[in-house]
Amino acid sequence: MAPELLSLYGPMLRSRLFEEAVAKLWNDGLISGEMHLGTGEEAIIAGVVAQLGESDAMALDHRGTAALLMRGVDPVSILRELLGYPDGLCGGMGGHMHLFSKEHLAASSGIVGAEGPAAAGFALSAQYLNSGAVAVAFFGEGAMNQGMLMESLNLASTWNLPALFVCKNDGWAITSRSEKMTGGDLNERARGLGVPAVEFDGWDVLEVWEAACAAIERARSGQGPTFLHARCVHLEGHFLGMQLLRIVREPLREMPEIAIPLARSFLRPGGAALRERMAGLKEVLAAVLSSLRDPRRDSAYDPVQRARKTLLADAARLQSLEDRIEQEISRVLKAALEEARP
Repeated sequence: MAPELLSLYGPMLRSRLFEEAVAKLWNDGLISGEMHLGTGEEAIIAGVVAQLGESDAMALDHRGTAALLMRGVDPVSILRELLGYPDGLCGGMGGHMHLFSKEHLAASSGIVGAEGPAAAGFALSAQYLNSGAVAVAFFGEGAMNQGMLMESLNLASTWNLPALFVCKNDGWAITSRSEKMTGGDLNERARGLGVPAVEFDGWDVLEVWEAACAAIERARSGQGPTFLHARCVHLEGHFLGMQLLRIVREPLREMPEIAIPLARSFLRPGGAALRERMAGLKEVLAAVLSSLRDPRRDSAYDPVQRARKTLLADAARLQSLEDRIEQEISRVLKAALEEARP
């Protein structure tokens, strides 16, 4: 029986507010390097993680923050890690792409596709110990083009491992459409290896929960792995500060930085033929127009807002929950930053 939507909305909102706080710290220059947020994936993560027990394991990709939070990892410890402090979750050495918690049987990696072997290892251990536990791998659709993930699906199928392979498909390979980078059908790839595939709406947390429930039950009962294919949208693009999204959000500020160099290059004597220059200009304009039509700009593809609209009928309980979570994230942020002061 599916849980009450409010109980799933809470972890989703908590994750969203936490990552929005991370984004502000990154924009303020307090977190260095690239930052890959999982905003837009909350329904997928919540629908699966809500059903995991203490002995279950998670293999995460470079967007692992939401899963770790929902698993119960200390948010201050995660934030301290992102800030690079030695008392962070991984001693300040892992950053946001290499987070792990032995206590929670959770490990992430910035290597695309590495979630497959990790999940297969977790699942093999569970099978050997006869613990009834399952292992879950979370990854993007691009990982399905990595040999080690396909090998892990094959191994899980051959050995009947208790594993879930959760593909979070946002339709983009950084700045290229995924269909231009991937041949064939991902569901058929999995089925070709003997792994049942289920595709569903990754914006609807209850739909995710139902698909994951059947897959987890199947794994626990010794029937082997399942490939869960969830459609989603990364609201911040591939990483924070993605230029195409900046152009869409602040065109007057961002376009001159692109338009002026393009105009100079286009008008400069010598160099490539006019036809080649026109082709390059059309490609840039096509990318901008594609971003203008991108579903990342449509609130209908925001799983947190989608769940919230359903819950508006019970406004008092919704407001109480939101106030409590907002206060919690405020305390987490304050604790992490106050401890950072000399």
